[in-house]
Amino acid sequence: MGKSYERIDGRLRSFIEEQPVFFTATAPLSGDGTVNLSPKGLKGSFAVVDEHTVAYLDFAGSNAETIAHLRENGRITLMWCAFQGPPNIVRVHGRGEPVFRDDPRFTELLGHFEDVDVTRSGLRAIIVVHAEHVRDTCGFAVPYMTYDEERTLHGDYFARKDDEALDAYFQKKEYIGRSMDGLPGLPLPLPPATF
Repeated sequence: MGKSYERIDGRLRSFIEEQPVFFTATAPLSGDGTVNLSPKGLKGSFAVVDEHTVAYLDFAGSNAETIAHLRENGRITLMWCAFQGPPNIVRVHGRGEPVFRDDPRFTELLGHFEDVDVTRSGLRAIIVVHAEHVRDTCGFAVPYMTYDEERTLHGDYFARKDDEALDAYFQKKEYIGRSMDGLPGLPLPLPPATF
């Protein structure tokens, strides 16, 4: 039923690029630490960089668990499900890192996301994942669901925030600078946008 792949290309790449939502899972090294699972969306915010590397835009939110876990240990799993068409589930297990706005690689990586207006999104980092194991499974039990349209609430809210207001938003949130388990999260003050 399941199959492993050496690279992200062809049918596999097409499948993951077509999905409107995917999920990320990370965890700290501590055995009693908090496992994090997050849905990710926004059309154009995911990119296949090469056959072994993917990336996605990390937008403003109420916590920074994924960033904190990646800074501590780098472990991450991404998952896509077919909610329409033939059943399929794809997982990319690998090592990830947050590339922050003041990193010299940030601007080059941003070039992979030309279909997203990053000036109105509260963009705080780009998560880069180097695939170590790629696998698909049947997905026979995943239900059919329809995709209607993108929500605009996030973009509408953060479009009104310049860098100073965005930093103030992050400073007042409990789990942005530090994770729920006390790990370093998003570096604050927020580096200014150069995009």
